[in-house]
Amino acid sequence: MTRHLIRLLGIAALAAIVSSCQTGTVVLLPAEDGKDTALFVKQRDGQTVLAEPYAATRLTTAGPQAYKADPQEVQALFGPALAAQPGRPTRFTVQFIESKDELTEESKAALEAIFAEIAKRPVPDVLVVGHTDSVGSDQYNDALSRQRADVIRVGLIQNGIAPENIVAVGRGKRELLVPTADGVAEPRNRRVEIVVR
Repeated sequence: MTRHLIRLLGIAALAAIVSSCQTGTVVLLPAEDGKDTALFVKQRDGQTVLAEPYAATRLTTAGPQAYKADPQEVQALFGPALAAQPGRPTRFTVQFIESKDELTEESKAALEAIFAEIAKRPVPDVLVVGHTDSVGSDQYNDALSRQRADVIRVGLIQNGIAPENIVAVGRGKRELLVPTADGVAEPRNRRVEIVVR
């Protein structure tokens, strides 16, 4: 018997697997972002649509049989697979002083807690993305955003995160958190986003 727990990742590969199954169970879990999702399951001449959290189908020799699963059944069927999944990505944002690679006082105060949270993961995979506001040239902002990302990267390394597990990039003024006209000094845009997987 084959069991499939679906979070809508790798659907193309999954479709090939499900279509070749003789028997098994397919369950659609709630989407991590809370958005509506659906999955079309076809087996031989039968088909069903899983379109809400915990919608499920049993694949039998007579074709798919739709039913509603519950969290306890999911845990019983898929507990070890769920436990083996990596943790969900965690995101942090720290702010910087205008035209500098120096953290604001509030961000300085929060930084140690952020580093401690990241250090809890056995093998963290960290993406550090620096940003600027829209004051200054593209070249200036590209360099400043990278400097800001490097400040955080160095701090992570000093707190025990392996350098090979950290990627630091600068996006300049390309991805403004708060859309502004060129030349506007918006403090919320002067940031570094840290994504930990």
